[in-house]
Amino acid sequence: QVQLQESGPGLVKPSQTLSVTCTVSGVSITSDYPYWSWIRQPPGKELEWLGAMNSGGSTWYKPSLKERNNISRDTSKNQFTQQLSPVTDEDTAVYYCGSETELGGSTKSSYDYWGQGTQGTVSS
Repeated sequence: QVQLQESGPGLVKPSQTLSVTCTVSGVSITSDYPYWSWIRQPPGKELEWLGAMNSGGSTWYKPSLKERNNISRDTSKNQFTQQLSPVTDEDTAVYYCGSETELGGSTKSSYDYWGQGTQGTVSS
């Protein structure tokens, strides 16, 4: 059974780094599925694709966030992490991880597997 579980700090201050981690079980992030992705949903807004990493470790980012976003992985723990920095209150959202076969999915139906999400709040 494939499961994705997000984790993060919950609350960070403006200009700091918001780091969220996705722990994957049931499938290896190095050998299965084309893309492991990050998506978020700000309050009252639609889902927004943020970036992705493939099984080989290459990364892709939403152009408007490319300068502030970094996706990395820990293969020993079967985890991948997104670090967004510096953040503003507009980065407040529920952050999800998912696996997709085509980059850029903006609906849950685009993903084969999807985590439950973790709240990321930016506030002073």
